[in-house]
Amino acid sequence: MDTEKGLLALPKSLKTGLIATVVLLAALILINQPLKTGSAHQGIVSYQLAGSAEQALGIIQSWGDEGLQWAKLSLWLDFLFIPVYCVTLVMLTRHFTLDRPGVRERTTARWIRTLFITAGLADVTENVLLLNNLDAPTDAISLAATISALVKFTALTLGIAGLVIIRAARRHPLVPE
Repeated sequence: MDTEKGLLALPKSLKTGLIATVVLLAALILINQPLKTGSAHQGIVSYQLAGSAEQALGIIQSWGDEGLQWAKLSLWLDFLFIPVYCVTLVMLTRHFTLDRPGVRERTTARWIRTLFITAGLADVTENVLLLNNLDAPTDAISLAATISALVKFTALTLGIAGLVIIRAARRHPLVPE
C-alpha cells in the first residue's frame, strides 16, 4: 500500500469491485421502482419480508403480469450482484486491515469476512426461495425466505459496523506516513 496516500490508494481490483457493486445496486434500485405498490411499499424488499403465503400472494397480485417480470429480473440480476458485493466487501475488509497487524484486528476481520460470506449465502438461498414462491406462494417458503432475508440484512449490517470499528480502533495508521 502506498503510505503517502493511505487508504485513498485503493487497489485497482477493489476500485473495480466498488464500481461494479454501485452499478448493479443502481440497476436493482431502478428495477425495483415499478414493484412499489400499495401492497408492496418497498417493492421487492416487501416480498422478501412477506412472512406468509397470504402476504406474498397479495404482493404478487398487486404487481400484475408486467410487475412479475420485473420481480423475476430483479431476482435473477441479484444472483450476479451477490458475488460482486461479497467479493468487494471481503476485499474492502482486507484493505482496511492492511495497517492493523494486531491479533484482535485480524480476528475481528475474519469474523467480518465470515459475516459477508454468510450474507451472500443467505441471499442466494433467499432468491431461490423467492423464485420458487412466485407461482403458488406457501407459508413455509415465504417464512424461510423472510428468515434468509433477515439473516442477510443482519450479517451485512454487523459486517459493515465491524469495518467501521476496525478503522476507528486506531486513529492513526501503524505505518508512519
